Amino acid sequence: MGTVHARSLEPLPMTGPDFGALGEEPELVEVEPETKQEILENKDVVVQHVHFDGLGRTKDDIIMYEISDVFKAKNLIDVMRKSHEAREKLLRLGIFRQVDVLIDTCQGDDALPNGLDVTFEVTELRRLTGSYNTMVGNNEGSMVLGLKFPNLFGRAEKVTFQFSYGTKETSYGLSFFKPQPGNFERNFSVNVYKVTGQFPWSSLRETDRGVSTEFNFPIWKTTHTLKWEGVWRELGCLARTASFSVREESGHSLKSSLSHAMVIDSRNSSILPKRGALLKINQELAGYTGGDVSFLKEDFEFQFNKQLLWDSVVSASLWGGMLVPIGDKPSSIADRFYLGGPTSVRGFSMYSIGPQSEGDYLGGEAYWAGGVHLYTPLPFRPGRGGFGDLFRTHFFLNAGNLCNLNYGDGPRAHLQRLAEYIRWSYGAGIVLRLGNIARLELNYCFPMGVQAGDRICDGVQFGAGIRFL
Repeated sequence: MGTVHARSLEPLPMTGPDFGALGEEPELVEVEPETKQEILENKDVVVQHVHFDGLGRTKDDIIMYEISDVFKAKNLIDVMRKSHEAREKLLRLGIFRQVDVLIDTCQGDDALPNGLDVTFEVTELRRLTGSYNTMVGNNEGSMVLGLKFPNLFGRAEKVTFQFSYGTKETSYGLSFFKPQPGNFERNFSVNVYKVTGQFPWSSLRETDRGVSTEFNFPIWKTTHTLKWEGVWRELGCLARTASFSVREESGHSLKSSLSHAMVIDSRNSSILPKRGALLKINQELAGYTGGDVSFLKEDFEFQFNKQLLWDSVVSASLWGGMLVPIGDKPSSIADRFYLGGPTSVRGFSMYSIGPQSEGDYLGGEAYWAGGVHLYTPLPFRPGRGGFGDLFRTHFFLNAGNLCNLNYGDGPRAHLQRLAEYIRWSYGAGIVLRLGNIARLELNYCFPMGVQAGDRICDGVQFGAGIRFL
């Protein structure tokens, strides 16, 4: 909870949640009448005042939304718990560098015998901050430079400029972020960006210049995102040896799309979870709001994790998606699905499953992929309780397929096509968790069900990323 100073309140009750370092600092004990100490320890209390020290440009109304529950506390443990929750909410706003909480008996002429004062000591972020860091994507890395204007108008608004230079992608963009006061999960953002990416598996280079708006909001246990995106796309060949199919896709296009995403996530970690489940469903409709690209795209992701004996974890995942072109124009290589590689169907090279032309992979309009994994501690548990806990032994079985469909056929024909020529693989390896940022995998793979044109990685395969099958 940070620093919590409680004067005249020792000894504390032995029941209730643990709120951290209450006894790590020298106690400031002020002699009070025994009657008042008895009242505070064993009877109801009233939070009479909440003070803030260190506020500058932050507006009072957004602060009141975050700390209003403190006034509803009925006893000392409740006051500490709600103060801790208020501190977490204040830090979540991204406008304070530090927030400390002090709880004291109420002083003054209007002080009640059971009255308490709660003081939040805050340090606001500077008006302009900079950052430099590295990011790990799906088998790619990048260096990121950023400038941020936090708390621009005093209500947690944020303007961010970001430049990223990576192994496969270079981008820069400007964004504005605005949360709803009292409900940080409900927020609105506007982004202007330019992204240039290289896709060597398709001998393709793509440059996107676009603008997008997003609205995020929670409903019950789900999180939803509504998005509009308008992007001018320029496709070109990455190499002179690019196939005719890729050259045919080269040129300019304008995409305007509406999309919706729903997420239910009960996992204890997004990188290497031990328990919980994830369900993510995405829909995108392009062409309805303009542009020369029209399609309906649906995809989903499901993951379930269960902890077993001896700190072992079994995990099951299922992905799937379908792209339906609207009108007479075929789908674009930039909109299709891709499959294969160390982050999806292991044992195959990056995005090297499915339709291809002269060695260039063109993607597909429908796919599915599934996997079962067993994660165990390292043998003999070296470094237990420390660095060794970042490593896990990994056993896996993956399968999937990617293809194009004839939408004149019925659903039964579609399922039959997806069930043909299934690629699958199995193997074992070691997983390293890099905090809550990314994870690394080093596996020995045995690819099976290989079809003509597929590229395999038979043996040792290295993978890095944030999203794994």
